[in-house]
Amino acid sequence: MADVPDQLTLRRHRDLVGRERRPVVRWVGLSLVGIFVAAGLLNVFGQRPDTDVVGSDVAELKVYAPTKLRGGLYYEARFTIDAKQEIEDATIVLESGWMEGMTLNTVEPSPIGEASRDGKVAFQLGRIPEGDTYILFLQFQVNPTNIGRRSVDVELTDGETPLLRVERTVTIWP
Repeated sequence: MADVPDQLTLRRHRDLVGRERRPVVRWVGLSLVGIFVAAGLLNVFGQRPDTDVVGSDVAELKVYAPTKLRGGLYYEARFTIDAKQEIEDATIVLESGWMEGMTLNTVEPSPIGEASRDGKVAFQLGRIPEGDTYILFLQFQVNPTNIGRRSVDVELTDGETPLLRVERTVTIWP
């Protein structure tokens, strides 16, 4: 049988004397990583979209977008307007939280006009006849240094007349 190399001792390296607790520490560390991965799969850190719906006699507004995001994430927000009565000058007004620390990549279909209303972004959509549906898509990217929680309310107006309001909050994880 070969001799034990000079750098090794049988007591420490074969019999693991003094290292009995290390497998427990390793299992605890791996379990913490597993819990973190499971939390991500259960949408704790975001990306899965939620739908908020509000309606009146004039229209119904659906907002389909995530309420939990991560830095660097690309995501889409969809705004669906079902007109129960004619809307002459439909405008979607987004709270400033939609743009803080976000990059707006695309707006489809292109609105008739864009404006600022008291620090909020307003997309003028134009006339929506009774019974019609209008869908607006916005594609965003979360800036990597953006962290926190903020209001991302959405308001549907007919010109300057408020019709509907969806109140939402977004949480952005690092």
